[in-house]
Amino acid sequence: MKRAERGARAESQAADWLKRKGLKLLERNVRSRFGEIDLVMERAGETVFVEVKRARDHATAAARIGARQVARLLAAGGEYLGQLPQGLDTTCRFDAALVDGRGEISLIENAFA
Repeated sequence: MKRAERGARAESQAADWLKRKGLKLLERNVRSRFGEIDLVMERAGETVFVEVKRARDHATAAARIGARQVARLLAAGGEYLGQLPQGLDTTCRFDAALVDGRGEISLIENAFA
């Protein structure tokens, strides 16, 4: 399986897992001039931006999220919120969904606060 296919599969697994946890999927692979947001979810009026990372284990997946990528995610999220009717006043958070080699998922809420 190619890297892009594994990434898409991990995103689907994370989206399904988060939906079972009560979040609603709004969009996938949202592109902006700053980068891509893997998943945009919603729960009780809060917009949740999710970066999905896959690796052999959760620690390695988490380590793959560097400072430059975090800055790009925050900027892309700000741009996304700016397009909503309530704009930057929208309550939001940035989470990381870590998918290991067995397909098990660990979620870090407010990972990039």
